[in-house]
Amino acid sequence: MKSGLVSTLYVSDTSAILRGSLRRAIERGEVVGKLVIHRHLVTYFEKLAKEGSSVGYIGLKELKLIREAVSKSGEAVELEYFNGLPEGYRFLRDINPDNLARDLAAEWGAVLITSDTLAMESAKALGVEVLYLEPATKASISLEDLFAPNTMSIHLKEGVKPYAKVGVPGEWRFEPIREEPLTKEELEEIIREIIEKVRATPNSFIEAERPGSTIVQLDSYRIVITKPPFSDGIEITAVRPVAKLSLEDYNLPPRLVERLEMQAEGILIAGAPGMGKTTFAQALAEYYHRRGKVIKTIESPRDMQLPDEVTQYSKSYGTEEEIHDVLLLSRPDYTFFDEMRDTRDFELYTDLRLAGVGMVGVIHATSPIDAIQRFIGRVELGMIPSIIDTVIFIENGRVKKVYELETVVKVPHGLREADLARPVVVVKDFLTGEPEYELYVFGERTFVVPIRRRESTREFKVRESIIRTMRKYVPSEEIDVRMTEDGRVLVLVDSEYYNYMLGKPRKKLERIGKRLGVEVEIRPRL
Repeated sequence: MKSGLVSTLYVSDTSAILRGSLRRAIERGEVVGKLVIHRHLVTYFEKLAKEGSSVGYIGLKELKLIREAVSKSGEAVELEYFNGLPEGYRFLRDINPDNLARDLAAEWGAVLITSDTLAMESAKALGVEVLYLEPATKASISLEDLFAPNTMSIHLKEGVKPYAKVGVPGEWRFEPIREEPLTKEELEEIIREIIEKVRATPNSFIEAERPGSTIVQLDSYRIVITKPPFSDGIEITAVRPVAKLSLEDYNLPPRLVERLEMQAEGILIAGAPGMGKTTFAQALAEYYHRRGKVIKTIESPRDMQLPDEVTQYSKSYGTEEEIHDVLLLSRPDYTFFDEMRDTRDFELYTDLRLAGVGMVGVIHATSPIDAIQRFIGRVELGMIPSIIDTVIFIENGRVKKVYELETVVKVPHGLREADLARPVVVVKDFLTGEPEYELYVFGERTFVVPIRRRESTREFKVRESIIRTMRKYVPSEEIDVRMTEDGRVLVLVDSEYYNYMLGKPRKKLERIGKRLGVEVEIRPRL
């Protein structure tokens, strides 16, 4: 240090390094004097990086940028890496790097540089002078710049050109963002910016960090970062909700809305990935909240955008026992579980439901019956209707199918002898009341049997008469005529034709029904 400069001694903790605030302060000339960084911080970041933590990589990258900023500052800043330990640290095995920096500043009478408000208050309580550097908050990071208004997700991988999934659930396309492949350096810079902004943005957090992968929630963005050796190259996937819908936007039949509000307490929302399950769950949670219900969520990661009154619990930070105890003691009307993946998730859902908590589970399934089958083997078959009473299947962002479940004692479908009667779980189409599957135990095996009811001559005549009339008003591919268990005829039409069908076409269908002795009902198709 040149004698012409006033020498102030600074010691930095990890927060000022990780958030980039120390580097920016040096570049702006706000730090003038001798800057000491303990070598333990380098070892700490190196250890995290070897474990696959993004924080470790960011810390090492920032230390390199700090050295470059010091070099460009001329003689304003002198950088020193120190290896000694304050009094009382020599026999400690696990050293907290931030406590070490604070105690070193106290011992030397130096200024502690931090970007953590708690660290600042702790240092002041010990009489340590503090230079608090406010973390910078950019209007956007480079990752956000890649999102257009209708972009669902961004897919970035080392050595591959970046792609975007554009559109809405069920109607999207994969488009390249640029033709040049991404470099390792570009992806590392994006990761550094993500971690920096997460630490400086309220309601943003690192949801899970494991060797090779990091899951981040940044505002409304869910970001998954993977690195070698877990993946064959650095990869970043960022997902953002394209639209926030209310339950009213789904145009559900009044009978289904009434069931959701008054009767359904064990709900499964099922569908393939990217079909809009979480969007529907979010709309249903907000609907219940508006109805004065107490709502909680179990999520991993926490990416549902809900009112502040709704408490969102992270499965990544709590054990099943802790979540179970908290929910039973807080007594919510409904708990939303997004997403249920392994046996422990199903057990937690089941245990809470049997304890009387209303449950809404989000589950991956290629068909609505698959969602029910995922409970088989995890719980006794006869208990399933006590756990699940309503299954809502989402496809292309719309409610495609709704099932209800009940247990009856009967001879299973396909068997004939009366002495084979047993408890059977009957899965019915909620709108038509028609049974579509039966679940029962025979011997040591559980059977899931689809029911294909033969159509009588009269039913065929009724259906064909209605279809012939319908063809005059709507395209053939939009016609869906079903016979219910109680003998009614259910005519399902797309919502775009529904209002039109309630006029003159309905009167014609009612006349046909009167002539054939059946009741005809028109409903919007889910």
